[in-house]
Amino acid sequence: MKAKPVSDSQTTMSQIMTSLDVNSRGNVHGGVIMKLVDSVAGIAAMRHARAITVTASIDRLDFLAPVHVGEIVVVRASVNLAGRTSMEVGVRVETEEPLSGKVIHVSSAYLTFVAMDKQRKPKTIPPLLAANKTDRRRHRDALARREIRLAERHH
Repeated sequence: MKAKPVSDSQTTMSQIMTSLDVNSRGNVHGGVIMKLVDSVAGIAAMRHARAITVTASIDRLDFLAPVHVGEIVVVRASVNLAGRTSMEVGVRVETEEPLSGKVIHVSSAYLTFVAMDKQRKPKTIPPLLAANKTDRRRHRDALARREIRLAERHH
């Protein structure tokens, strides 16, 4: 199977937050952000695998700053590591204030997805081609996180 570059599956989505997304204090619900993270990461995973993918795990999802109604949420996802049937997708969430253009890092997360065949069994995926310095750093970091996840699973 031919390796695919990270750029083939990178995904970005922007969405303005409305009153339907917020609590009584005007902050966007964490669950709204979590859904966006999972959706965008899932698209990146499907683009890499060209198969149905399912979320296997989400590493920490820390909220670094609140998101408010009227702000634009920008969610970016990249495949960092591809194994035999699973892959790690890194996600970065930022807000953009539409009038000033000010950007704030809101959250980051790493998700693991498994590619599935038509019988819902794990499917082999293409290797990942880390084409530049940033891709190679993300790949190395993802390998280290994978080792930690595997060690935790065996405890």
